[in-house]
Amino acid sequence: MRMRIFAVLVLSLAVAVSACSKSPDPGEVITLSYSIFFPATHEQCIAGMNWAKEIEKKTDGKVKINVYPGGTLTKADETYNGVSAGIADIGMSCFAYTRGRFPIMEAVDLPLGYPDGKTATAAANEFFKAMKPKELDDVKVLYLHAHGPGLLHTKKPVKKLEDLKGMKIRSTGLSAKVVSALGGVPVAMPQGATYESLQKGVVDGTFAPIETLKGWKQGEVIKHTTNSRTIGYTTGMYVIMNKAKWDKLPDAVKAVFTDVSDRWVKVHGETWDRVDGDGVAFTKNLGNGIIELDAAEGARWSAAVKPVIDGYIAEMKKKNLPGDKAIAELRRLIAQSGK
Repeated sequence: MRMRIFAVLVLSLAVAVSACSKSPDPGEVITLSYSIFFPATHEQCIAGMNWAKEIEKKTDGKVKINVYPGGTLTKADETYNGVSAGIADIGMSCFAYTRGRFPIMEAVDLPLGYPDGKTATAAANEFFKAMKPKELDDVKVLYLHAHGPGLLHTKKPVKKLEDLKGMKIRSTGLSAKVVSALGGVPVAMPQGATYESLQKGVVDGTFAPIETLKGWKQGEVIKHTTNSRTIGYTTGMYVIMNKAKWDKLPDAVKAVFTDVSDRWVKVHGETWDRVDGDGVAFTKNLGNGIIELDAAEGARWSAAVKPVIDGYIAEMKKKNLPGDKAIAELRRLIAQSGK
C-alpha cells in the first residue's frame, strides 16, 4: 500500500514538473516584461521600445512585450539580478553599474579611444562573441550596445590636466579609475542621479557621452565640455533575457528574437551617433563651450590613463582571466572600424 501511494506521489510530481516546464501553447500569447533604465523620452529607450514592437510584429502578435522605462520595474544597478531572478523577463542596463561582477566585459569600458557609438556598439558585440565570458552564462544575451566616446563635462573649464586636480567627477565602473588617473575625485552614481548632483554641487562634473547633455538634460547644469576624445571610453550596455523564459520560447519565436536583435545592433549604434550630434547642438544652444585639447595635451591625457589599462591586465592575470587578450581584441576591433 505504501509503495502504491509513493508511486502516485512520484507520478503527480512528474506531471507537475512537466506542466511547469512545457513550452507555451501555440495559440497562447507570450507576455513578457522589459525593464529599461533609460527614461521613456531617451532615444535609446525609444530604440528599445521599437525593438519590442518589431518582435511583436514579426511574431504576428504571438509575443507581447510590456516595457517599463526609467527603472520603474528594476533599478539600473539591479536590472541584471532582476532578470536573472525573473523579476523582469528582459532588461537593459549597464555592466558598469555592478562593478566587479563582469570582469571580462569591463574591458569594453576602458579608455581605448572609441571614435563613435557605431564603432563602440559593434566592438562590444563582436568582443562578446569572441571572448564568450562565462560571467554571462546565467542569462540569455540578446545583444549589446555602447555609447560614443565619454567626454568630460564640468562647471568650470578644464583645459589641461592640472585644472582637473581635486575636482569631484561623477563616473561609473572603470571610468572612476580614469578620473583618478587624471587627478580628479571619482564619485559613483547612475545617470539618473547626475543632474541633481551637478545642480546642488555634490559633483563638479561628469564623465559621459555628450548625448547626456540633451538626453538627460545635463547641459542645463554644466558650462563646459572638454573634448578628451583621445582617451574616449565607452559604457557597455546589455539587453538580456531570463534564461528559463528564453528556453521555453518556441524555436520560431527564438529565431525572430535573434534576427531582430542582430539588426538592432546597428540601430543602437547609429542612434548613439545621432544623439551625440543632438547633444552638441543642445549644449551649444545653451551657450556652453567645447574645449579642444591640442595634440600635446591629448598625449598627456593618454599617458595619464595608460596605467588604468595596464592595471586591468594585471588584475585579470591575478584572476587567471585573459585580460591581455581582451585588450588586444578590442584594439583590433576599434582599428578595424577605421579601415
